[in-house]
Amino acid sequence: MTQSTDWRWENATAGSVAGLATVTFSHPLDVVRTRFQVNDGRNPNLPTYKHTPHALFTIGRSEGLRGLYSGFCPAVLGSTISWGLYFFFYNRAKQRYLKNQQETTVHIHLASAAEAGGLVCLFTNPIWLVKTRLQLQTPQNTRAYTGLADALKTILKDEGWRALYKGLLPGLFLVTHGAIQFTAYEELRKLLVDRRDKQMASITTAADLLASFRKKLRDFRDKQRGLSSYTPESLTTVDYAVLGASSKLAASLATYPFQVIRSRLQQRPMNGVPRYMDSWHAVKETARLEGVRGFYRGITANLLKNLPAASITFIVYENVLHLLKLAKTTSERANN
Repeated sequence: MTQSTDWRWENATAGSVAGLATVTFSHPLDVVRTRFQVNDGRNPNLPTYKHTPHALFTIGRSEGLRGLYSGFCPAVLGSTISWGLYFFFYNRAKQRYLKNQQETTVHIHLASAAEAGGLVCLFTNPIWLVKTRLQLQTPQNTRAYTGLADALKTILKDEGWRALYKGLLPGLFLVTHGAIQFTAYEELRKLLVDRRDKQMASITTAADLLASFRKKLRDFRDKQRGLSSYTPESLTTVDYAVLGASSKLAASLATYPFQVIRSRLQQRPMNGVPRYMDSWHAVKETARLEGVRGFYRGITANLLKNLPAASITFIVYENVLHLLKLAKTTSERANN
């Protein structure tokens, strides 16, 4: 078993822990974003908010903590599964593409991220649909879902299994979000690591050279014995935070309209009739009635939620991955 294959489960574990930490911190903003996204001013069952702080205050006052954390269970489940599967599929795809390559390229990052995103979307769309519907519930709803299980049961009974995959098409287009984010993250990280390495090389002492030689010799011996070799990067927690936020900003601005269309398609039908028939209908109606602004409803809450969340996700991911790899390398050396 190769080193890359052996570490895939560690990437999945780190991704799951990162996703759980992220959704717990940012869920109230996710509720606000979803309510802004679907509010086209034509649904009397949806409350209207002036801006993000007003929405948070109003929901907290009228619905309490339960309102701010509506849809939390499917959000935790979906985020944990999504991040775990995403990191797993992403690293697996990247290693497969690297078989005939000397080093990673932008195209490899892009293809790996797209493949991972598509697979995750197929697995998790029903969970995100339930989350959206629970977040849109208010005390005025007469037929409210009581939770994740009740929502799934009711949707299957009233609308059929196809309803669980509403919003799948824009969800698949949102694969580009992950592709842009991970490509930007990997490329920015590579540039930063190279820059740090050059800075360190410019102040190298004799002791540093000796330590470097010993490290290379130890890695060579480990490779000869088939052991894992792990060298931590010269990046800090602050670096990971900045890299995570920067890559997320680029991806969010490029793909946010797809999120709006998906949320609008996933609304609960009024009197059994869906507000939008399909993705193209949602695009046409949004453009006709609201213009470009309609495609970016809730963008403020989205950025407030996702930029810090992306920082937290990559900080947790990189540090958990570091600990897992370090523990594995230490264990292998101790047994040999």
